[in-house]
Amino acid sequence: MRKLKMFCLSAVALLFANTTFAQDSEVKNYDQGFRLGFGLNGGIPTDNDYSWSLGGDVRLQYDLTKRTSLTLTTGFTNLFMKDKDGVEAKDLGFIPAKAGFKAFIWEDQFYVLGEVGAGFAVTNGYDQTTFLWAPGIGYANKYIDISVRYEDYNKFKTNQVALRLAYGFDL
Repeated sequence: MRKLKMFCLSAVALLFANTTFAQDSEVKNYDQGFRLGFGLNGGIPTDNDYSWSLGGDVRLQYDLTKRTSLTLTTGFTNLFMKDKDGVEAKDLGFIPAKAGFKAFIWEDQFYVLGEVGAGFAVTNGYDQTTFLWAPGIGYANKYIDISVRYEDYNKFKTNQVALRLAYGFDL
């Protein structure tokens, strides 16, 4: 019985000691704010109609906390058609408009991002608007943002894996 009491007393003392150490850390306030980023995108479509893609974007980011943000992204993306037996095919250019959520998951630099929105075709006689969604992962520091994403375009009947290189700054 005496050993059980000593064990329980030691366990309680250990719990209080850990709690005491945890309270020594200082909680800092985080200033919420906006960031603006300019990116260059290159991708490889996963179907047989398009050979590659190239685009640019502007992303507005609002930091909810140090680890979570809301994003709005727009720009221009061009999907380049493959040559098919001498038939001249038209490239597809569109303007994406996406809203998203970004969460930093490791060391406040590595993140996951999910975006949904629409793609508005604007070139070569294409007259369609498609739903698009794009999950991705990335690395960001104070100025540089590098990410890889999968992007699906429902009505354009294609999707792609794209790399984004961007420069960003606080507003």
